[in-house]
Amino acid sequence: MEEPIVQYKDIHKSFGEVEVLKGIDLDVKQGEKIALIGPSGSGKTTIIRLLMTLEKPTSGIIIVDGENLWEMRNKKSELVEADDKHLRKIRGDIGMVFQHFNLFPHMTILENCMLAPTIVKKKKREEVREMALEMLEKVGLADKVDLYPNQLSGGQKQRVAMARALMMRPKVMLFDEVTSALDPELVGEVLEVIRDLAKSGEMAMILVTHEMDFALDIADRVLFLNEGVIEEEGHPNDILINPKSARLRDFLSRFTNNR
Repeated sequence: MEEPIVQYKDIHKSFGEVEVLKGIDLDVKQGEKIALIGPSGSGKTTIIRLLMTLEKPTSGIIIVDGENLWEMRNKKSELVEADDKHLRKIRGDIGMVFQHFNLFPHMTILENCMLAPTIVKKKKREEVREMALEMLEKVGLADKVDLYPNQLSGGQKQRVAMARALMMRPKVMLFDEVTSALDPELVGEVLEVIRDLAKSGEMAMILVTHEMDFALDIADRVLFLNEGVIEEEGHPNDILINPKSARLRDFLSRFTNNR
Protein backbone atom coordinates (compact mmCIF):
# COMPACT_ATOMS: atom_id res chain seq x y z
CA MET A 1 0.00 0.00 0.00
CA GLU A 2 1.09 3.55 -0.78
CA GLU A 3 2.15 5.61 2.20
CA PRO A 4 -0.24 8.53 2.86
CA ILE A 5 1.12 11.86 1.67
CA VAL A 6 -0.04 13.47 4.95
CA GLN A 7 -0.68 11.93 8.37
CA TYR A 8 -2.08 13.68 11.44
CA LYS A 9 -1.55 11.57 14.58
CA ASP A 10 -3.44 12.53 17.75
CA ILE A 11 -3.19 16.25 17.02
CA HIS A 12 -4.23 18.64 19.77
CA LYS A 13 -4.15 22.42 19.46
CA SER A 14 -5.01 24.96 22.11
CA PHE A 15 -5.11 28.74 22.01
CA GLY A 16 -4.72 29.75 25.62
CA GLU A 17 -7.39 27.92 27.61
CA VAL A 18 -9.40 26.99 24.51
CA GLU A 19 -8.71 23.56 23.00
CA VAL A 20 -9.58 23.89 19.30
CA LEU A 21 -8.45 20.41 18.15
CA LYS A 22 -8.98 17.46 20.48
CA GLY A 23 -7.07 14.52 19.08
CA ILE A 24 -7.26 14.58 15.28
CA ASP A 25 -6.23 11.42 13.40
CA LEU A 26 -6.27 11.81 9.64
CA ASP A 27 -4.49 10.15 6.72
CA VAL A 28 -4.54 11.85 3.31
CA LYS A 29 -3.72 9.55 0.41
CA GLN A 30 -1.64 10.71 -2.52
CA GLY A 31 -3.92 12.53 -4.94
CA GLU A 32 -6.91 12.37 -2.58
CA LYS A 33 -9.36 15.29 -2.47
CA ILE A 34 -10.75 15.92 1.04
CA ALA A 35 -13.40 18.47 1.97
CA LEU A 36 -13.56 19.74 5.56
CA ILE A 37 -16.99 20.99 6.61
CA GLY A 38 -18.44 22.10 9.93
CA PRO A 39 -19.58 25.15 11.89
CA SER A 40 -17.36 28.14 12.55
CA GLY A 41 -14.87 27.42 15.33
CA SER A 42 -14.90 23.66 14.79
CA GLY A 43 -11.18 23.54 13.90
CA LYS A 44 -11.27 23.23 10.09
CA THR A 45 -8.92 26.09 9.28
CA THR A 46 -6.60 25.20 12.16
CA ILE A 47 -6.05 21.76 10.61
CA ILE A 48 -4.66 23.24 7.41
CA ARG A 49 -2.78 26.07 9.14
CA LEU A 50 -0.85 23.43 11.12
CA LEU A 51 0.14 21.71 7.89
CA MET A 52 1.27 25.03 6.38
CA THR A 53 3.33 25.66 9.59
CA LEU A 54 1.34 28.83 10.30
CA GLU A 55 0.46 27.31 13.68
CA LYS A 56 2.24 24.69 15.76
CA PRO A 57 0.39 21.75 17.36
CA THR A 58 0.18 21.65 21.14
CA SER A 59 0.81 17.89 20.91
CA GLY A 60 0.77 15.12 18.34
CA ILE A 61 2.67 14.39 15.13
CA ILE A 62 2.21 15.51 11.52
CA ILE A 63 4.04 13.55 8.81
CA VAL A 64 4.39 14.83 5.24
CA ASP A 65 5.61 12.43 2.56
CA GLY A 66 7.28 10.25 5.20
CA GLU A 67 8.97 13.08 7.11
CA ASN A 68 8.03 14.46 10.53
CA LEU A 69 6.96 18.07 10.01
CA TRP A 70 7.58 19.58 13.43
CA GLU A 71 10.50 17.42 14.60
CA MET A 72 13.81 16.33 13.06
CA ARG A 73 16.89 14.24 13.81
CA ASN A 74 20.03 16.10 14.81
CA LYS A 75 23.59 14.91 14.09
CA LYS A 76 23.38 12.54 17.07
CA SER A 77 20.12 11.07 15.66
CA GLU A 78 18.20 12.60 18.55
CA LEU A 79 14.65 13.80 17.89
CA VAL A 80 14.60 17.58 18.33
CA GLU A 81 12.34 20.48 17.41
CA ALA A 82 12.44 21.25 13.68
CA ASP A 83 14.51 24.25 12.63
CA ASP A 84 13.54 26.77 9.94
CA LYS A 85 15.51 24.95 7.24
CA HIS A 86 13.64 21.69 7.90
CA LEU A 87 10.25 23.46 7.94
CA ARG A 88 11.00 25.29 4.68
CA LYS A 89 12.06 22.04 2.99
CA ILE A 90 8.82 20.22 3.82
CA ARG A 91 6.64 23.28 3.31
CA GLY A 92 7.99 23.43 -0.24
CA ASP A 93 5.72 20.47 -1.05
CA ILE A 94 2.61 22.27 0.25
CA GLY A 95 0.67 25.07 -1.42
CA MET A 96 -2.07 27.15 0.16
CA VAL A 97 -4.72 29.49 -1.20
CA PHE A 98 -6.15 31.88 1.38
CA GLN A 99 -9.50 33.65 1.66
CA HIS A 100 -8.04 37.08 0.98
CA PHE A 101 -5.61 36.40 -1.89
CA ASN A 102 -2.46 37.91 -0.22
CA LEU A 103 -1.08 39.23 -3.51
CA PHE A 104 1.67 41.86 -3.60
CA PRO A 105 -0.07 45.04 -4.84
CA HIS A 106 3.08 46.61 -6.32
CA MET A 107 3.77 43.63 -8.61
CA THR A 108 2.03 42.55 -11.79
CA ILE A 109 0.24 39.21 -11.62
CA LEU A 110 3.07 37.67 -13.64
CA GLU A 111 5.62 38.99 -11.12
CA ASN A 112 3.49 37.73 -8.21
CA CYS A 113 3.63 34.23 -9.69
CA MET A 114 7.35 34.35 -10.46
CA LEU A 115 8.56 35.55 -7.07
CA ALA A 116 8.64 32.38 -4.95
CA PRO A 117 10.28 29.96 -7.44
CA THR A 118 12.91 32.59 -8.26
CA ILE A 119 13.83 33.27 -4.62
CA VAL A 120 13.05 30.00 -2.84
CA LYS A 121 13.97 27.46 -5.52
CA LYS A 122 16.65 29.63 -7.19
CA LYS A 123 15.26 28.85 -10.65
CA LYS A 124 16.33 30.85 -13.69
CA ARG A 125 14.07 33.80 -14.41
CA GLU A 126 13.28 32.82 -18.00
CA GLU A 127 12.31 29.29 -16.95
CA VAL A 128 10.10 30.67 -14.19
CA ARG A 129 8.49 33.17 -16.58
CA GLU A 130 7.48 30.39 -18.98
CA MET A 131 6.05 28.36 -16.11
CA ALA A 132 4.12 31.39 -14.80
CA LEU A 133 2.59 32.02 -18.22
CA GLU A 134 1.56 28.36 -18.36
CA MET A 135 -0.05 28.50 -14.90
CA LEU A 136 -1.87 31.76 -15.62
CA GLU A 137 -3.23 30.22 -18.81
CA LYS A 138 -4.39 27.21 -16.78
CA VAL A 139 -6.49 29.51 -14.54
CA GLY A 140 -7.81 31.53 -17.49
CA LEU A 141 -5.75 34.69 -17.04
CA ALA A 142 -3.25 34.53 -19.90
CA ASP A 143 -4.49 37.92 -21.17
CA LYS A 144 -3.99 39.67 -17.80
CA VAL A 145 -0.30 39.01 -17.13
CA ASP A 146 0.78 42.67 -17.07
CA LEU A 147 -2.06 43.93 -14.88
CA TYR A 148 -1.75 44.71 -11.17
CA PRO A 149 -3.99 43.17 -8.48
CA ASN A 150 -6.05 46.37 -8.07
CA GLN A 151 -7.06 46.06 -11.75
CA LEU A 152 -8.63 42.63 -11.21
CA SER A 153 -11.95 41.40 -9.83
CA GLY A 154 -11.99 39.34 -6.63
CA GLY A 155 -12.47 36.14 -8.61
CA GLN A 156 -9.51 36.97 -10.84
CA LYS A 157 -7.32 37.74 -7.82
CA GLN A 158 -8.21 34.38 -6.32
CA ARG A 159 -7.28 32.64 -9.57
CA VAL A 160 -3.92 34.45 -9.53
CA ALA A 161 -3.41 33.18 -5.98
CA MET A 162 -4.05 29.63 -7.22
CA ALA A 163 -1.59 30.03 -10.11
CA ARG A 164 1.01 31.37 -7.68
CA ALA A 165 0.57 28.38 -5.35
CA LEU A 166 0.81 25.96 -8.30
CA MET A 167 4.16 27.50 -9.30
CA MET A 168 5.84 25.58 -6.48
CA ARG A 169 4.57 22.25 -7.90
CA PRO A 170 3.09 21.22 -4.52
CA LYS A 171 2.22 17.62 -3.66
CA VAL A 172 -0.58 18.91 -1.42
CA MET A 173 -2.75 21.98 -2.04
CA LEU A 174 -4.76 23.61 0.77
CA PHE A 175 -7.79 25.81 0.16
CA ASP A 176 -9.16 27.88 3.05
CA GLU A 177 -12.73 28.91 2.19
CA VAL A 178 -11.42 30.54 -0.96
CA THR A 179 -14.85 31.78 -2.09
CA SER A 180 -16.01 33.29 1.21
CA ALA A 181 -14.66 36.78 0.44
CA LEU A 182 -16.06 36.86 -3.10
CA ASP A 183 -19.24 38.38 -4.46
CA PRO A 184 -21.74 35.59 -5.21
CA GLU A 185 -21.49 36.07 -8.98
CA LEU A 186 -17.72 35.43 -8.86
CA VAL A 187 -17.84 32.20 -6.85
CA GLY A 188 -18.55 29.96 -9.84
CA GLU A 189 -15.46 30.96 -11.82
CA VAL A 190 -13.15 30.14 -8.90
CA LEU A 191 -14.84 26.82 -8.14
CA GLU A 192 -14.55 25.87 -11.82
CA VAL A 193 -10.77 26.33 -11.71
CA ILE A 194 -10.50 24.18 -8.57
CA ARG A 195 -12.74 21.57 -10.20
CA ASP A 196 -10.40 21.44 -13.23
CA LEU A 197 -7.34 21.13 -10.96
CA ALA A 198 -9.00 18.33 -9.00
CA LYS A 199 -9.70 16.36 -12.15
CA SER A 200 -6.37 16.92 -13.83
CA GLY A 201 -3.66 15.97 -11.38
CA GLU A 202 -2.17 13.67 -8.78
CA MET A 203 -1.94 16.55 -6.31
CA ALA A 204 -3.74 15.93 -3.02
CA MET A 205 -6.16 18.63 -1.92
CA ILE A 206 -7.66 19.60 1.43
CA LEU A 207 -10.49 22.11 1.07
CA VAL A 208 -12.22 23.98 3.88
CA THR A 209 -15.54 24.89 2.30
CA HIS A 210 -19.16 25.82 2.85
CA GLU A 211 -20.01 24.99 -0.78
CA MET A 212 -21.79 21.67 -0.18
CA ASP A 213 -22.71 20.97 -3.81
CA PHE A 214 -19.11 21.60 -4.78
CA ALA A 215 -17.82 19.23 -2.07
CA LEU A 216 -20.26 16.59 -3.28
CA ASP A 217 -18.95 17.00 -6.81
CA ILE A 218 -15.18 16.92 -6.33
CA ALA A 219 -14.31 15.36 -2.96
CA ASP A 220 -13.22 11.74 -2.53
CA ARG A 221 -13.99 12.07 1.18
CA VAL A 222 -15.82 14.58 3.36
CA LEU A 223 -14.99 15.18 7.03
CA PHE A 224 -17.48 16.86 9.36
CA LEU A 225 -15.73 18.63 12.22
CA ASN A 226 -17.57 19.66 15.34
CA GLU A 227 -16.04 21.10 18.52
CA GLY A 228 -12.52 20.00 17.62
CA VAL A 229 -13.18 16.39 16.64
CA ILE A 230 -13.98 14.59 13.39
CA GLU A 231 -17.55 13.62 14.16
CA GLU A 232 -18.36 11.93 10.87
CA GLU A 233 -16.40 11.10 7.71
CA GLY A 234 -16.88 9.13 4.55
CA HIS A 235 -17.89 9.27 0.89
CA PRO A 236 -19.59 12.57 -0.05
CA ASN A 237 -22.89 10.79 -0.77
CA ASP A 238 -22.91 9.26 2.70
CA ILE A 239 -21.96 12.44 4.55
CA LEU A 240 -23.86 15.05 2.56
CA ILE A 241 -26.94 13.09 1.47
CA ASN A 242 -27.34 10.43 4.18
CA PRO A 243 -25.79 11.93 7.36
CA LYS A 244 -25.94 9.75 10.46
CA SER A 245 -25.47 12.19 13.36
CA ALA A 246 -28.10 14.68 14.47
CA ARG A 247 -25.48 17.44 14.58
CA LEU A 248 -24.50 16.88 10.96
CA ARG A 249 -28.13 16.76 9.85
CA ASP A 250 -28.75 20.04 11.67
CA PHE A 251 -25.64 21.62 10.11
CA LEU A 252 -26.60 20.57 6.58
CA SER A 253 -30.21 21.71 7.02
CA ARG A 254 -29.01 25.33 7.17
CA PHE A 255 -27.71 25.05 3.61
CA THR A 256 -30.77 23.20 2.34
CA ASN A 257 -33.05 25.86 3.80
CA ASN A 258 -31.09 28.63 2.08
CA ARG A 259 -31.36 27.18 -1.39
